[in-house]
Amino acid sequence: MPEGTEHRRVTLTVNSQTYEVDIEPRRTLADVLRDQCGLTGTHLGCEQGVCGACTVLIDGSPARSCLLFAAGFENREITTVEGREHDPVLAKVQQVIIEEDALQCGFCTPGFVVLLTGLIHMDWKGDESDLAAAMSSNICRCTGYQGLMRAARRLLEPTADSTSDQV
Repeated sequence: MPEGTEHRRVTLTVNSQTYEVDIEPRRTLADVLRDQCGLTGTHLGCEQGVCGACTVLIDGSPARSCLLFAAGFENREITTVEGREHDPVLAKVQQVIIEEDALQCGFCTPGFVVLLTGLIHMDWKGDESDLAAAMSSNICRCTGYQGLMRAARRLLEPTADSTSDQV
């Protein structure tokens, strides 16, 4: 670090674990999660909040961690894609995405997993158009979204025929 750079000690709660980190106030949450907490499942794509690869949950709601300063998230619950052992919903979302063959290269997958987990935690309701809009907030270059949409439908719009898939 350059001499004279201000640092601040911050305590973050990530996936129900406490991390005490010394950071520059301008460090993004995505960078701190990856570089100082060792949680590399949060991917960095565009670093402009457009692609969704860096999506994490903040108190249960999806957020773009590349746009957020880590110093502002003390006393908040942060969940990353690695949080499956503390969040059975996240584990279920991962399983349904696998079952629907909704991944190829895997770069965007953590962002979609966390987005869908957040929507479930928020008790999201919407029609097919709303679902398409929500899913389009994250970018996938490989799958054409068909498998991801099937997974999202199973998770967010269960029918009488798919009650075993309800989370």
